[in-house]
Amino acid sequence: MNHNTESRSRIASLRRRAGFTLIEVLVVLAILGLLAGLVGPRVMNSLGGARTRTAELQIKDIEAATDMFKIDTGRYPNAAEGLNALVTRPSGLAGWNGPYLKDNAIPKDPWGNDYIYEIPSRHGGSFDLYSLGADKASGGDGENTDVHNWKE
Repeated sequence: MNHNTESRSRIASLRRRAGFTLIEVLVVLAILGLLAGLVGPRVMNSLGGARTRTAELQIKDIEAATDMFKIDTGRYPNAAEGLNALVTRPSGLAGWNGPYLKDNAIPKDPWGNDYIYEIPSRHGGSFDLYSLGADKASGGDGENTDVHNWKE
């Protein structure tokens, strides 16, 4: 029986060592919570900045497509045609050689909204092209900043 008792004692000892104590689990969870609190806001700020940079790049692409439209047709799309003229030939328009945008589609801004196209420009260019940002309202900071094609 001595051998059997010794064997049981070893098994019990191994079982105690195999798991984590409640304190160890709580310490790990506390560390993970602290890391999430420190890293999370930085990741979210980077995401907002990435969306703004994406909007800037999309606006440049749409501007280039609009310039190609003008080279082919002699004018920019008018207010009634809007950006749709870059992917669908306006009726009766000679020289149109589109579609001028990839995937034959006008991209949405990174927040899922349509870009705003205004002609004539109110800011000194040929036309205004902009996104109102995440808040869908004029002005704002961070991710709510308006992204546009004119110089301020």
